[in-house]
Parts: sequence; structure tokens; C-alpha cells
Amino acid sequence: MDLALLENILFATVRTGTPLLVVALGAMISERSGVLNLGQEGMILVGAACAFIAAYSADSLLLGVIIGALAGALVSLIFAFVALTLISNQVATGLALTIFGTGLSAFLGAEYVGQSIEGMTRVELPLLHKIPLIGPALFGQDLMVYLGLALFALVFWTMRSTRLGLIIRAVGENPQVAHALGYKVLVVRYAAVLFGGAMAGLAGAYLSLSYAPMWAEGISAGRGWIALALVVFASWRTERILLGAWLFGFASILHLLLQGFGYDVPSNLLAMLPYAVTIVVLVFMMSRKGAKGLFAPRSLGQPYHPPQ
Repeated sequence: MDLALLENILFATVRTGTPLLVVALGAMISERSGVLNLGQEGMILVGAACAFIAAYSADSLLLGVIIGALAGALVSLIFAFVALTLISNQVATGLALTIFGTGLSAFLGAEYVGQSIEGMTRVELPLLHKIPLIGPALFGQDLMVYLGLALFALVFWTMRSTRLGLIIRAVGENPQVAHALGYKVLVVRYAAVLFGGAMAGLAGAYLSLSYAPMWAEGISAGRGWIALALVVFASWRTERILLGAWLFGFASILHLLLQGFGYDVPSNLLAMLPYAVTIVVLVFMMSRKGAKGLFAPRSLGQPYHPPQ
């Protein structure tokens, strides 16, 4: 295997893993605050549809990215109101949000199916993109990939070194104690859910404006579910999410890679691997025993009743 082929594999791995990274970062923040939002898939689709429509209509990729993030945050606000204010079951509400988002994105994008735009182009950073092996993968991508890496650095720093990160973790571990210390639990959880929605919308914008600059129903292809599993794989740790996103990204292109090498392995079997692993992890996550074994936030998915 020559160096050029390895560089191409790493380039495709980082590119494919970027939407998973962005969604998983938002889901992790939400879950670290104690809120389990299974509506990531629906928020990605709404973000992708709104981003494409805005970019297509206004001929502005930047506007599309902004609208996509705002659309994801707006949809997540519905979840936050129902799950946090009305104190509904978070799992059921998240699943309903995915169904709602899937239908809404299909309705909004009905007139744009099959339409394409000129997507984002690669921006090679001077000198850095010439570093052997990792240069093209890390420094020869488009701006959305760089934005994803910057958001990773921001979330890593926030959760590890700031008071805000400490408050989010405290609310997720024991909201009653956090309230007794003077922290506004619902405000923190609302903000965490909105951040997760904006990140899902941003990932959707990446899919429809850069990864495949076009609109098609179901363009997310299950990435919201994979991202949820990725958070569990990473044990709610930011640095592991980055490595996990690249691992899932590599798994997603594995069938293409093996076909290129001429291996006689059913392509459909390999293509379903990321989804099969996702199902196993999500089922494991739903069990209380499994959640404890993976060091999940103690109040994850549990409703919080504000004192009267």
C-alpha cells in the first residue's frame, strides 16, 4: 500500500467522520447535563433541508450553514419544552422528534429533491497540507471540517477546564444538589439541549452543502443514531468522541476500500456494520446496568422536578 493511497484513506476517513463528530459533541453535552435526546436524526434532517434551501435560494453557503444550525436549535427547543417543562418521557419524546423531523424535512425539501449546488471547495493550509500522510487529511479539507475540529477543541476545553463544564457535569450527576448550590438546573439543561440541536443542524448543513452538495430525502442515512452510539462508545469523554468518529468514518468507507482491493466480500454486509454496531450499543445503553458500567451521568434520562 503506497503513501498516496494511505493519504486518500485518511482524507476520506476524516471527511466521513466529521458529521458524526459534530452531532456526537452536541449529544454528549446534552447527556452530560442529564438529558437523553434521541431526536438527533430528525434534527440533522431538518438542518440539512433548511441549509440546502437557504443556500440554493440565496446562493450563499454561509447563510445555509447559519440557517441549518438555527433550524436544528429550533427543533430541539420543541423537545426541550416537552421533555423538560412538561416533564414527559425523554426517550419517547426523542423518538417522536425523529419521526417529526423526518417528515418535516421531506415536506420542506419536496421541491428540491435531486437539485444540486456548487458545494464547498477544499482549502489547503499553506505548508501544513504537505505534511506526509496526515497533511491532506487534517489540513487539506473544506471549512466545515475545520469548523468541526475547532468545535471539538472548544468542547474539550470547556468540559475539562472551565466552570461552565463543571456546572454541566454537576447538573447531570445530581440536579438536586446542583439546585441546592444555586445553579438553575432547567436553564442549564435547556442550553445544553439547544446546543445539541444546533450541532445536529450544523452536521446536516455539512451533509447537504459539502459532503454531498444536493438534497435527497433521508440524506443523514442514520448518522444521528450512530452518533448516539458513539457517545456511549466514548464513555461521555470528548477526546474519545474524536477517535470514535474517525473509527466509524473508516468503517463507513470500508466496503468501498475492500471492493477497490478486489476482496470478494458482500458489499452490503460490510456497509451495514456501523449500523449493526449502533443497534447493539443503543440496546445496551437502554439497560440501567449497561449505563452504569459505561460511567453514564447518574441522572441521564431522569426528569427533574423543580421545587415549588
